[in-house]
Amino acid sequence: MSALKREIVETIAHDGPMTLERYMSLCLTHPRYGYYMTRDPFGAGGDFVTAPEISQMFGELLGVWVTEAWRAAGAPTEARLVELGPGRGTLMSDVLRVTPIAPNFFSAVSVHLVETSPVLRETQRQTLARAAKPAQWHLDFAETPPGPAFILANEFFDALPVRHFVKTAGGWREQLVGLDAQGELAFGLSDQIEPTLNVPARDGSIIEVSAASQKLIGDIAARLVAEGGALLLIDYGYEQTSLGESLQAVSRHAYVDPLATPGDADLTAHVDFAALARAARARGAKVMGPVTQAQFLLQLGIERRAETLSKKATPEQAQSIIDAFERLAGVDDARHQMGGLFKVMAVTHPDMPDLPGFFV
Repeated sequence: MSALKREIVETIAHDGPMTLERYMSLCLTHPRYGYYMTRDPFGAGGDFVTAPEISQMFGELLGVWVTEAWRAAGAPTEARLVELGPGRGTLMSDVLRVTPIAPNFFSAVSVHLVETSPVLRETQRQTLARAAKPAQWHLDFAETPPGPAFILANEFFDALPVRHFVKTAGGWREQLVGLDAQGELAFGLSDQIEPTLNVPARDGSIIEVSAASQKLIGDIAARLVAEGGALLLIDYGYEQTSLGESLQAVSRHAYVDPLATPGDADLTAHVDFAALARAARARGAKVMGPVTQAQFLLQLGIERRAETLSKKATPEQAQSIIDAFERLAGVDDARHQMGGLFKVMAVTHPDMPDLPGFFV
């Protein structure tokens, strides 16, 4: 039994079952044993691959987008370029490589990375060591300095914890993590009815709620309304709030039992874009999208970029570029192509005009 599993089992034995929200938080961000605190999970040798690791085209296009958002915001002379959950630093490295095309933007922004993992912070420092702009690190978005902010969040919100509620004959009851007769981690239901949920559904239905995601995007929206800027959010998820649960655990590029090895597998849930949009609009922000990643990247010109890169490449390199383009923008194979599963949404100051990638 791993150290984290032993700690969770002992906590439950002493205090009783815990919420899924708390369980996910411990698994991912426990200060000593949390998944993100102890390893670099990205890439072929890790547990999963994200878009920036697939091709430089992804980060380059996001760099172009963020300069356009800055221009649309009135080209503030002092602004923040922020990334939430920067992974290995690959995305920010690609963004910083292309943003000098807008020299005034490049001189106006300071770079801020929000990262809790000491392992990933060190990797990010190495990746960005030769970047033209120095970066500052923060444990929380609230620590970033004031001013107009242009924020990138790629596959960040899916890692924020969720709660599950199950419809029973008596009402909605929260799903908890407890212990079975053998002392192993197991799902069960709270004895208490959740009075705040009044969603019609059949018995046995599950609804998934991420209070952490809604609070964070509400805080970001309030900041953008007060000081200007834009958030670009890219993640897998669904456009409309619906019944069902999407919790999944991934280890070595394969799905595993989320209760089997806490701290050793990535735990995520699909992002409820409609819930995030409601939370942002409630704070006065403008919301664009969500649109599919395919629509967003194609509108930004990924096909032209792939063609340009291919012309300068060897045949083998050109095939890799084509494969990356299809992986990022393809929609026919949901298991291997990201273009349909992943959605893109922008949250901005209410006076911001529509931005590239969201034109109808």
